[in-house]
Amino acid sequence: MHYFSTLIKLLILLLIAGQGHTLFSQVKTLSNDGAWCWFSGPSAIYMHNNADEIITGWVTSDGSIETAILNLKTEEKNFQNVSPQLEIDDHDNPSFTELNNGEILMSYTKHSDNVVRIHHMNPEDKRFGPMQGVNVNNEAMLKLYPRKGVTYANPIQLTEENNRLFIFGRWTGFKPNMMWGNDFGRSFEDAKVFITNYPFKAGNRPYVRYYSDGKSKIHIVFTDGHPRNEPVNSVYYACYEKGAFWKVDGTKICDLTEIPFEPKDATIVYKAAEELGRAWVYDIAADKEGQPVILYARYPTEQDHIYHYTRYDGKRWTDYKICHSGKWFPQTQEGKHEREPHYSAGMTIHPLKTNAIYLSREINGVFEIEKRLTKDNGKTWEITAITRNSKYDNVRPVFPRNMQPGDIPVLLWMKNEKYIHYTNYKTAINYFIDN
Repeated sequence: MHYFSTLIKLLILLLIAGQGHTLFSQVKTLSNDGAWCWFSGPSAIYMHNNADEIITGWVTSDGSIETAILNLKTEEKNFQNVSPQLEIDDHDNPSFTELNNGEILMSYTKHSDNVVRIHHMNPEDKRFGPMQGVNVNNEAMLKLYPRKGVTYANPIQLTEENNRLFIFGRWTGFKPNMMWGNDFGRSFEDAKVFITNYPFKAGNRPYVRYYSDGKSKIHIVFTDGHPRNEPVNSVYYACYEKGAFWKVDGTKICDLTEIPFEPKDATIVYKAAEELGRAWVYDIAADKEGQPVILYARYPTEQDHIYHYTRYDGKRWTDYKICHSGKWFPQTQEGKHEREPHYSAGMTIHPLKTNAIYLSREINGVFEIEKRLTKDNGKTWEITAITRNSKYDNVRPVFPRNMQPGDIPVLLWMKNEKYIHYTNYKTAINYFIDN
């Protein structure tokens, strides 16, 4: 009798799984209206206020910047429209950092103007205050790199540099820029370009992802430029620590006073070639030894997006293909040429367990979310489906940064009822607590 009871329970679970769920997951909706890009981050962080909360944010379909605090135990949600109808563009999504004075700092930009926008939150009232605008296209930089434009904002505080706050983005010259200050984001030194090729080309724009544990080091992974524009598009690594930039083996690239450096001065992670495909970067983290772990995609053709997992073991890079993820996810309109054929559906790394990743790939014509776990540095993967048999695409997964042991693991992503372009979308934000 016990055997048949167990069998019936198993069949019920399998039936539920066939209806779009996995055996052990419960997908929930945080917002029915929100979109984000992956080059402004962190898009979500933990609020270490003894309340098991995260804070995240997005751009709504009318272009408003909205934030949400989610209690992972009670499911209580606290929303704030921080900047109504700023711009209908998913590049404008806010990014967050937990400051050492207890505040939460949020930064975001338009796509593109001259200003990085900053707000501070006192965790006690859980509301962001008024906007502080920082014009980062200063005259000195424009003389050297004569092209204006401000896109993306990535804030990172280093406690071992006397709580210095850095904000990175693609600003003057279409190049990676950085600015820093020592008063918790109230003021900054003039922004500076820190990566560029020589001779300078205004149309060339390296794409960058950042990761830091918030103590002393900032890990940086970047490309030559946009894969749509470069004949080949390689992947490079550098890190910032103690007032200088370094290669992965500890060789100094330059001091902070000597920036910018060129991509060729950094460590090559993937050397692109026509037959192997151009690349784009999706995430970076650091393992327990402090070594970088990187997720990137190769594009042998625009229809063939191949995910890769690479890590540095202290002596060399190991690089393994994860899977073919399908093609781009924007919904190309009939008779139209796809403007963003390199928009892969995306990947993210668990910040405390870098052998665990979450990705989106195309299954039966729809993009689904999976968790993958490796025990051999990426050679093989155990796969757990988080979404299945979905009606709409599930893309751009995000795992909150600044995670500490004991924090509840939660994954967030976009569910696309419509995604034609980064200025034409109807998307929701879903989440899944990974117990």
